[in-house]
Amino acid sequence: MGISSASEGYSVRRLDPSGVRDVASELAQVLVDCVEGGASVSFMSGLDLAKARGFWIEVAAKSESDGRAVFAAIRERDGKVVGTVQMIPAGFENQPHRGEIAKMLVLRSERRRGLGGALMRAAEAAAHEAGKTLLTLDTASDDAERLYRSLGWIEVGRIPDYALLPDGRPCPTIVFYKMLAA
Repeated sequence: MGISSASEGYSVRRLDPSGVRDVASELAQVLVDCVEGGASVSFMSGLDLAKARGFWIEVAAKSESDGRAVFAAIRERDGKVVGTVQMIPAGFENQPHRGEIAKMLVLRSERRRGLGGALMRAAEAAAHEAGKTLLTLDTASDDAERLYRSLGWIEVGRIPDYALLPDGRPCPTIVFYKMLAA
C-alpha cells in the first residue's frame, strides 16, 4: 500500500507476524526515539533497544492470536522503518464492531511528511476491512491530537494524570473515537 504524493519516497506496509519479527530491531529504534522525545507510550526514559525489541516480539506473538494489524512506514531509498501503528480488535464477544488504534509512532526526524496520516488511513482501512465500525484511541501528544482531529476523530474527553511522561511527570490523556462506514 503506497501513501500520498506529499510523502513521495515512502510506503506503508502491513506486516504479518513474521514481518514484525523481521523488523523488530527497526521498530525498536522508532519506539526508543519516540520515548526519548518525550512520548507517553507505555515506557519510561532510559528504554533500551533490547527491551524495545522484546516489546515488538511480543506484538508479533499477539498479532497471531488477536487479529491486530501492524503497519510500518518504510523509507523507500533504504528500506528503513520510520513509523508504525497498530489496529487492535476489541476482543470481546459484545464488541465485535470495535477496534483500538495503538502505538502510532514516527521517528522525530521523519515527521511532518504525511507519514502519520498515511499510517492512520492504513489502520482505518484495515479496521473497515475487518468489519469494524468504531475505533478508539488515546493520546498525550499535542501533535498527535492535531493529526487525529484533521482526520475526523472526535474528542470524548480528557483524563488528568492518566499516565507518566518518560521523565516521570504525570500527564493527561485525550480519548478520541471515530465511526467508520459499515
